[in-house]
Amino acid sequence: MTSASAGSLTAADQHLVDGVLAGRRRALAKTITLVESTHHDHHRRARQVLAALLPHTGRTIRVGISGSPGAGKSTFIESLGVHLIEAGKRVAVLAVDPSSSVSGGSILGDKTRMELLCQRDEAFIRPSPSSGSLGGVADKTREAMLVCEAAGFDVIIVETVGVGQSETTVAGMVDVFVLLQLPNAGDDLQAIKKGIVEIADLIVFNKADIDERAAAFARGQMKAALTMLRSASPNWRPPVLTVSALAKRGIAEFWAEIERFQRTLTASGEFEEKRRRQAVDWMWSLIDSGLRRHFRAHPAVRSALPELLSDVAEGHTTPGAAAARLLAFVKH
Repeated sequence: MTSASAGSLTAADQHLVDGVLAGRRRALAKTITLVESTHHDHHRRARQVLAALLPHTGRTIRVGISGSPGAGKSTFIESLGVHLIEAGKRVAVLAVDPSSSVSGGSILGDKTRMELLCQRDEAFIRPSPSSGSLGGVADKTREAMLVCEAAGFDVIIVETVGVGQSETTVAGMVDVFVLLQLPNAGDDLQAIKKGIVEIADLIVFNKADIDERAAAFARGQMKAALTMLRSASPNWRPPVLTVSALAKRGIAEFWAEIERFQRTLTASGEFEEKRRRQAVDWMWSLIDSGLRRHFRAHPAVRSALPELLSDVAEGHTTPGAAAARLLAFVKH
C-alpha cells in the first residue's frame, strides 16, 4: 500500500477501515456491501479501503468446500465451524453461487441452515453476492475474503454449489479445496468424470453413519481411483476421509488433515507460491473483465453489436469476421 492510497480515504471510509481492523461486525458487513456494490463511485472507494486493509491480510487459512446437492455441506460447515470456534478460532463463511442472481436466492441466503453457527459471535456468515456471472461473483468473494482476513478471522470457508465451473473458480482462490461426497455408488465416478477430483486436496464422504459399509466401500473405491491420477503436488496425495457431520464424527480428524496439508506445503514453499500465483491470476481476471466491460461500452460497438450477434446466430457471417469488425472499432 502506498501512502497516497491511505491518505485518500474519506473520514467515513477510514471509520470503516478502523472498524474492520477492530473486528466490529457492523463495519465488516458495511465494508463487504461496499465492495459488492456495482455503483461506479463505490468501486473507487472500495479499492482505497481494500488497499488500506491489505497489509492486515494473509494470516488466515482459506478452505473451499464443494459437493453435489444433498451431500450435507451446510451441516458439515456448521459442525466444522463450531469445532473450530471451540478450539479458539474465529470463522467466516462465504459463498460463490452464480445462480443467486437468477433464482433470487443464495446457498447461504437462508441462515437457518446454520442456526448454531449463526448464534456464535466468533462466526460471520455472508450470502453470495448477486453479480450476474461466475466471474463477477468470484471477484466480489475474493474481496470479501480479504476484508474478513483483515477483521482477524482465523479460518475462511468458501462454499460453492458444485455446478458448472464454480468448483474450479473456488479452487483458484483458496489454499485447500475439499470435495464433499455422498457414499453412494457412482458419485465418485461422476466426480472423476467431471475432473473435480483432480483439483481436490481432500475428499470427504459425509453421512457415513447412515451406512458405514457403503461409506467404507466408497472410500476404498476413491482411494484406488486416486492412484490413477496425478497429484497436483509431489508432496501431497489427497486423503479420503469418512465423516458424519450430523453426529459430529470425524470432524476433528478432518481438521487435522487440513493442518497437515498446510504444514506440508508450507515446508515445501508451495503454499506461498500458490497464493502468489492466485493473486496474479486474479489481476489478469480483473483486466479481462475490465477490458470486456469497456469494449461493450464503446459507442460504435454498442451500435453494431445487435446486428452482428444476429448475423452470427443466423450463420450469415462467421464469428471470426464479426469479432474482427467489432475489435476494429477500438483499435488505435
